[in-house]
Amino acid sequence: MERVSTGFVGNTKEVLTVKASVLYKWLTYSAIAISILLCLFMLQAGLKGNFRSVDAFQAYIRGFGLFAPFVFVFIQAFQVVVPVLPGFIGCVAGALLFGSVCGFVYNYVGICAGSIIAFFLAKHFGIPLVQAMFPSKKYNVWTERIKRARSYDVLFALSILLKNGKSEKKFVLIILLAKPWCILFYSFGTGMLIQ
Repeated sequence: MERVSTGFVGNTKEVLTVKASVLYKWLTYSAIAISILLCLFMLQAGLKGNFRSVDAFQAYIRGFGLFAPFVFVFIQAFQVVVPVLPGFIGCVAGALLFGSVCGFVYNYVGICAGSIIAFFLAKHFGIPLVQAMFPSKKYNVWTERIKRARSYDVLFALSILLKNGKSEKKFVLIILLAKPWCILFYSFGTGMLIQ
């Protein structure tokens, strides 16, 4: 007896694929819109001089009241992806605003989140993204500096070792384990200085 195919399974897969595609597009557009709004938010804060000094940055963050820790973590994450202020300013300001322990936690969460986001952006979009973010002259200067640096060979070897199917997990693990030490230095060093 010959089996009659209803085509139901095939149609279901096609419908799911179309729905997933539509969902992916909406998520992508939403992420782009949110990113643009966040960039404008950071640009406005920068133009107002909120990132010029530790004092200005502290005053800016305090202005958010109860939401200050969330805004601080967001800014720390954002400034890793798009450098808007020197990293030490955020670390020192975090310790001054929230104390050594909470400052360390907020710095750690923000900087690790930003590092992981930057990694996935770089992995997905590559060099064109970096070139779009920075003028070609700056890009060329920094790539030459990195190539001439003594640590370049070690970093290059590590990047080759990490280049496999599990590189994302390895990168996240390295960031989570290696990042706390310099942040601890800033947070607790600042705490000791102000006591």
